[in-house]
Amino acid sequence: MPIDHAIEERLMIVRARIGAAAYKAKRDPASIRLVLATKTQPCDTIRAAWDAGARDFGENYVQEAIAKRAELADLADIRWHLIGHLQTNKAKTAASAFALIHSVDSVRLAEALARAQPSPRVHALIEVNLGAEASKSGVAPDGVAAILDAARGKIEIDGLMTIPPPAASAEAARPYFVRMRELRDRLAIQSGYALSELSMGMTDDFEVAIEEGATIVRIGRAVFGERIK
Repeated sequence: MPIDHAIEERLMIVRARIGAAAYKAKRDPASIRLVLATKTQPCDTIRAAWDAGARDFGENYVQEAIAKRAELADLADIRWHLIGHLQTNKAKTAASAFALIHSVDSVRLAEALARAQPSPRVHALIEVNLGAEASKSGVAPDGVAAILDAARGKIEIDGLMTIPPPAASAEAARPYFVRMRELRDRLAIQSGYALSELSMGMTDDFEVAIEEGATIVRIGRAVFGERIK
C-alpha cells in the first residue's frame, strides 16, 4: 500500500524530538527504542507506520494483539510489545506472542510466564507503580526485588517500566522518572541483574523521560493522532 504521508511526517517529527532530547542528555539516539502504542488502531494504520519505518508496536490487550499479529504476519521484522496489564490467566497466550512484555507486576505472573514458556525464556519488564495509584497496575517499589528473585533463571527481566501519575506538565513527571532510574540502578547493584531497559515516557512527557534515562518510549497520539474510540 502507498505510504500514509501524514503518519510518515509525524513519525519523522517524533524521531527528531527523540534525537534532540538524546543530544541534550548527551546520549546516543540509537540507544532509545520507539514503541508505537497501537491500542484500537486498525491494521491499515499499523501497516502505514511499518511502511514509514516503524518496527516496534505496543498493544494493551492480548487478544487484540493476537488478531493484529495474524493479519500483519507478512510484515518482516515487526516486533510486538505488550504494554498493558497482563492477567495471569492470559500468560500462556502472551508468552510466545510478544518480543517484550512490559507489565510483569507479581511473583505469580512471573512464575506463570516461566511455566508457559520455559525455553526460550520470556523477555519482560517489571511494571512499577511509583505513584501508589489504585487505578493503575504495577508493583510497589519495595516489591520489585521479590519478583527479581522469583524470576531468576526462569524469565529474562530486562528492566523496569512505569507510568507516572497524570501531571500538568512534562516537567512535573521528572521526579518520577528520576526515582525510576535510581530504583533501577540500586536494584541492579543489589540483584546482579543488568536491568538495562527503562520503559518510561509517552506522548506528553517522553523528552523528559529520555533526559532521565529512558531506553524505551511508548508513543501513540503524537504519531497516530487522537485514539479511535
